[in-house]
Amino acid sequence: MDGWWLEAVGWIGSAVLVWSLLQTELHRLRIINLIGCLVLIVYNGVVGVWPMVGLNIVLAVINVVHLLRMSRERHDSGVYEVIEVAGDDEFLRHGLRVHEADIRRHNPGFVHDPFTGDPCYLIVKGDTAVGVVLMRNLGDGRAQLLLDYVTPPYRDLSPGEFVFGSDGPFRSQGYREILTPPGMVDPYYERLGFRKQGDAYVL
Repeated sequence: MDGWWLEAVGWIGSAVLVWSLLQTELHRLRIINLIGCLVLIVYNGVVGVWPMVGLNIVLAVINVVHLLRMSRERHDSGVYEVIEVAGDDEFLRHGLRVHEADIRRHNPGFVHDPFTGDPCYLIVKGDTAVGVVLMRNLGDGRAQLLLDYVTPPYRDLSPGEFVFGSDGPFRSQGYREILTPPGMVDPYYERLGFRKQGDAYVL
């Protein structure tokens, strides 16, 4: 392999590793980091830098282990818990304030108040709140989502299916129809069985 091509491979692998560390979503970070490790294993193997080969093999194995765990947890109802809280719960309000900019980026029509009397749910993994769902009871078995938000690290791990799935609070409380907020950015609802209705979705 020509010297400049080899150097290019090394720089590309390093750039991919750096890029992976800039990701906010954990699943994407692990995938990109794994790709960077594989490129650097090849590069360092060709140039004979064996300590770096060993390091990147270890990092690649760590990434694979985490990706397999994430894959198992993605649909495991024992990993995430959905907890109902009051609309004026201070922890809920704190989370909304902390993530306000990101919430408005993905839910531009969201208005903080009033939802004191509306059902509010925190999606929790262990002792970490990873998402929040606020809804309004429209009567006759219909619910209107006011907010469906997941924090960036968990956004690609589908915790929403535990809210809207067969064991989630909407089904267990007898709701027959769920409407999403209009104009959401990058909606994921079709993966959960929702159908498009204008600029919103319905389940």
